[in-house]
Amino acid sequence: MRIAVLSDIHANFQALTSVLDDINANKVDEILSLGDNIGYGPQPEEVVTTLRKLGVLSIMGNHELALAKPSYFAALNPDPQKSLALQRTLMRPESIKYCTALPPLMLRHNARFIHGCPPRSITSYLVQPSMTKMKRIFSGYPEQFCFFGHLHTLERYILDQDDCRHEQPEPGRYQYDPENRYLFNPGSVGQPRDEFGRKAKYAIWDTGAGSLEIRAVAYDRAAVKQLLQQRGFPKMNRIRL
Repeated sequence: MRIAVLSDIHANFQALTSVLDDINANKVDEILSLGDNIGYGPQPEEVVTTLRKLGVLSIMGNHELALAKPSYFAALNPDPQKSLALQRTLMRPESIKYCTALPPLMLRHNARFIHGCPPRSITSYLVQPSMTKMKRIFSGYPEQFCFFGHLHTLERYILDQDDCRHEQPEPGRYQYDPENRYLFNPGSVGQPRDEFGRKAKYAIWDTGAGSLEIRAVAYDRAAVKQLLQQRGFPKMNRIRL
């Protein structure tokens, strides 16, 4: 089975459209989003409507959580707050309801899908953990694979018997060892912050071939920046593209 794993689309409809075209060309069986479908970008309604129309499976990210939980919204920095406040005015009530009802995690295909830090956090960041902490995280859930988002970067942790190592893979195709356990971050579709360019990133996990491919897709960033400016989003949202 070939599964496209997307994360952190962040209302970037131009990036999502280009990624979906690439997915169609690569013949996947299922598409799954790790959350933060909204936040930062200028077209939240278009993104949410498209994901729902295509039957994309999605979990809740911290930006969806901020729509659902006023106390968490209040804890955000000013720019994310302003972005979400604007996005509320751009979304239909049914789209907001959909975002606020997303599940916090998903278990499918002997894999765990979570937005933040495994095993179940939506909001915690997994940033430069010690190997001791990583072993503790791996021991907190039973699945061989776990996909997470939130960082907007490409990350891979591998547990090989008693050894745990961290890598920042570049786009490309990788085979995995069925004896090991893996924790993957496929990067961001809508606002990548990795070291491999500003292209939209996502992954295709092939359970039959035992591989995971990180793909980088070009899109019209200038058009997104222009729309962000026209709709009054914070300047930093444009800079981060």
